Amino acid sequence: MINSKTSQWKPNRLFQTLRYFGVIPFMSNVKWLEKLFGKKILLSVDTSVVVLVVGANGGVGKRVVSRLLNRGYQVRSLVRDEKKAQKVLGKNVKIVTADITQPETLTPEIFKDVSKIICCTGTRVQPVEGDSPNREKYYQGIKFFMPEVVEDPQLVEYEGIKNLVAAAKPQLQLSNNKILLDFKNSTQDLKETWGALDDVVMGGVSESSICLTDSGALFSGNVSTEKSGGFVSVRTRNFDPPMNLLGSAGIELRVKGDGKRYKFFLRCEDKWDGVGYSYSFDTVSNTWITIRIPFKDLIPVFRARVVENAQPFNPSQIYSYQLMLSKFEYNQELNPKFVPGFFQLEVEYIKTYGSDQLPKFVLVSSAGVTRPGRPELNLDEQPPAVKFNDQLKGLLNWKLKGEEVVRSAGIPYAVIRPCGMTEEQGGQALIFDQGDNIKGIVSQDDIAELCVKVLEDNRACNTTFEAKGDKENKATAANWDRLI
Repeated sequence: MINSKTSQWKPNRLFQTLRYFGVIPFMSNVKWLEKLFGKKILLSVDTSVVVLVVGANGGVGKRVVSRLLNRGYQVRSLVRDEKKAQKVLGKNVKIVTADITQPETLTPEIFKDVSKIICCTGTRVQPVEGDSPNREKYYQGIKFFMPEVVEDPQLVEYEGIKNLVAAAKPQLQLSNNKILLDFKNSTQDLKETWGALDDVVMGGVSESSICLTDSGALFSGNVSTEKSGGFVSVRTRNFDPPMNLLGSAGIELRVKGDGKRYKFFLRCEDKWDGVGYSYSFDTVSNTWITIRIPFKDLIPVFRARVVENAQPFNPSQIYSYQLMLSKFEYNQELNPKFVPGFFQLEVEYIKTYGSDQLPKFVLVSSAGVTRPGRPELNLDEQPPAVKFNDQLKGLLNWKLKGEEVVRSAGIPYAVIRPCGMTEEQGGQALIFDQGDNIKGIVSQDDIAELCVKVLEDNRACNTTFEAKGDKENKATAANWDRLI
């Protein structure tokens, strides 16, 4: 039992807790503190997904790179000409050089740690009359030109894609199991990021701590129902940047407990007192067990109450983790295995597991790839790429063969077939279709945004579809949900 000295509520503990997590107003101005001390205060955990953008300095590729960086991904840009790419992308972008038409240049180092690929390569097409500094006019429909290919489409669209898929496949087929926090091999950052968050915040007297042992992290202490209390927990400070767990099915914990029922929380916002996504699990006394927490089974809660109509759990933006022992389950229901007094829970690691079947290979192809040779089509009514396919050395035929390589590779994919792309500013809603019949134009901005969106949506996995701009509407989240 907790003795009388520890049964008194201690305001200084509340102050220490709030200060540790940066909640007190003058202490929570982290940016000011960083400037003052010249260092980051919050733990920086760089676990972003590594995306390889192939053809990164092209019209769509450079836009994809920018959007991925803005979302917090690690980006690796594959190009043929590093100097040219630096002018287009800047010197702070990670650039690797290779030529997909030359398989010997696609070395394993290029694909190390890569878990997603967006391929924006394409055969270069220019006016027969020659290229010009004002070539964007050709992409706005301002001037028509008789096109010619500068490269061999078979090499770029088919052989190149085949080489790329073969080189990337071993890496993309690796398991999504990934250690996030390894308590047996802890760093100083890991030691400093966990702190106690007990019922002292509501006047209680329970007390807990977390310390590192040879076998993991030990969460222990005394939990009391006095002073209207009844919970103990340890929580991380907010990760900066947030962890990105997209593509995993859930979280796995290796724990040794005391037979009690605990909770694990993930938080998708940086608020101190916001919604947490919770999962309850039972332990076996003095026995190591593995707990798997499917993302789909997480319960959105606020102060132990289930939040109806909460935002869906967002695995791409994890700000903190929390372990808790509480007398309550959810909505005032009691924890059937709760016993006040001493407790202990040891944790060896926290890692991801499984796959949520998100696309791992996104290929930017072209609308019209199935149309050459279709007897019912009037070529005069078709876009230039279809009309002049023969003059372009069968460009669309080879693009279709490249698609087939991707679809048959056994890697989760999405094939996007844009209609005629322009340099116009993006922001339009899109129109999707399947069957390769639509015609129109679409901004390269919007196709780049689409490439990134499909990476994050399992509904787009293993699909092939056409896309064009919708001049009547602006892009919104509702548009996207309806389309996909």
